[in-house]
Amino acid sequence: MLLRALACLAILSATPILAAPAAYRLDAERSVVGFTYDFEGREQQGQMPVLRAEITLDLENVTQSAVDVTLDVTGARAGFIFATEAMKSAKVLDAARYPTIRFRASSINGSLARATVRGELTIRGITRPVTLQAGLYRPLRSDPGDLDSLLIRLTGDVSRSAFGADGFPDYVGDRIGLDIFARIEK
Repeated sequence: MLLRALACLAILSATPILAAPAAYRLDAERSVVGFTYDFEGREQQGQMPVLRAEITLDLENVTQSAVDVTLDVTGARAGFIFATEAMKSAKVLDAARYPTIRFRASSINGSLARATVRGELTIRGITRPVTLQAGLYRPLRSDPGDLDSLLIRLTGDVSRSAFGADGFPDYVGDRIGLDIFARIEK
């Protein structure tokens, strides 16, 4: 689904942009916070819903943009029921005690098509620095001047053990890949 959606994108930077900082709303139903993990040597996929997002974009000066997102651990799915229940258990994300994950950007550098987003990620009450790669796009066939509806793709990875989510190490690898596709609107 993500690859199909990305195939329908046109890079925003191909169009001259004349905009000021603007608040955008996340379309949670059309956005995917995806993750991958290694389960007994095979890559598995999961998703986690967004509870809230505060996004302000400065399309002229990306460094003035801001992102603050909270995810719903209790609604996460890890691909199959055993993995989902294990992920939410006290040995991994401990959804009962820590029902949310939060990411707050501290700096955004680069261009609209290729930005580096550094920020603080909080999982299980532990906050660590994280760096993600981002691209901002407009939907294919949209008017080049229409910046009311945009698409963001963020990628990166984290060490689950760095956040104390280290349960079941004989089955699940430490690295969690992130592939987030977000639709935002003014």
